[in-house]
Amino acid sequence: MYQIIFNEISAAEMAALPKELQLDLLAEFEGLPENLDDLDPEKFGRLERNGKTLHRYRAREHRIYFERRPEGITVHRVLHKNTLQDFFFRSKLSSAEDEQLSKKDGFWKLIEAGAKSARQP
Repeated sequence: MYQIIFNEISAAEMAALPKELQLDLLAEFEGLPENLDDLDPEKFGRLERNGKTLHRYRAREHRIYFERRPEGITVHRVLHKNTLQDFFFRSKLSSAEDEQLSKKDGFWKLIEAGAKSARQP
């Protein structure tokens, strides 16, 4: 089992959700397999850029963007699917195309905003 680490932005996004929904999302996310290379494509996406791999997990109406690090799983963003759909619309992307998304600077800026806000242990 992985340790799940939220940066400040993703922690705030989770905290804004009702407590019951937070628990439901975490319960679904805790079933993450040890090998992140063999993820179910129905629930997971994979985005790559400049050697960095980011995973997307579909949990109910939300998308959790995370990466594997030595200390555990770092959650960068927790977004409602409509928020992400708005992003796709503005970027003129198909929501089913992780490869196209991984090529868009705007998406990586969204993720990097969370990384810059990371709390230091």
